[in-house]
Amino acid sequence: MAEPVLVAWSGGKDSALALQEVLRDERYRVVALVTTVTAEYERISMHGVRRGLLHQQAQALGLPLEEVLISPRASNEEYEGKMEAALAAARARFPGLDAVVFGDLFLADIRAYRERMLARIGMRGLFPLWLRDTRALAADFVRQGYRAVLACVDSRVLPGAFAGREFDAALLGDLPAGIDPCGENGEFHTFVYAGPMLRAPVPHRRGAIVVREERFVYCDLEEIPTP
Repeated sequence: MAEPVLVAWSGGKDSALALQEVLRDERYRVVALVTTVTAEYERISMHGVRRGLLHQQAQALGLPLEEVLISPRASNEEYEGKMEAALAAARARFPGLDAVVFGDLFLADIRAYRERMLARIGMRGLFPLWLRDTRALAADFVRQGYRAVLACVDSRVLPGAFAGREFDAALLGDLPAGIDPCGENGEFHTFVYAGPMLRAPVPHRRGAIVVREERFVYCDLEEIPTP
């Protein structure tokens, strides 16, 4: 019998590729996505994507969504407490659940942190993309027909003009030297709006460019109301 798993879902390309990997693996059965949302802003934490677009993504993927609501500038203690409560609730609903899938690529300290946090509640992490070549992963994402947009850019390392650009072959060719093609060092975050796993594209439009903390440049992706 396939093992039930949660997928840590940021809305971006790495979590999409990790989800794709486990969906193809007969050992696992994805029971839900889990996403951290900053409640007062109604946006995916860090990525800054609107909560409504997150819901549309989950619907297009045909998967339940578990949201972990945190406050702005939440402490590590708050984040961990809210996440542990959400995971405990999910385990009560899905018998046999004890693993969470992450899209981490090569940052060993982040992986170790996740594993420590999960171990405290008797769970474990799965990392299906771990140590894959990020240039090949990024190119394969585009080749498979996924569509994504850069929702957030860290302007300390990547020009803010990249915010709102399509994640495509042209963008990969334009990235400056030293920028990871998957943005694994936090250079940028993406929003996936179409591709092989989505039943239909997520309708959106690219709105204002907003700078936060004199560093993070966001392209405000707006929902398009359905008639």
